Amino acid sequence: MPKQKTHKGLSKRVKVTANGKVKHKKAGSGHLMSSKNAKRRRRLGNASTMTSTLAKTARIALCK
Repeated sequence: MPKQKTHKGLSKRVKVTANGKVKHKKAGSGHLMSSKNAKRRRRLGNASTMTSTLAKTARIALCK
């Protein structure tokens, strides 16, 4: 059986940590920042970890 290929689109957007958690950038920080308050803008700048079910799917797609 052939090996599964890495999902290139996902590999550019997420990173798997040493403990196996999947880090990603939060949605909603692309534009229209003036309508969002400062606290929200600061939180959007930080990376976040995926929930366990999504992370499992992501690790399969990344072949890790």
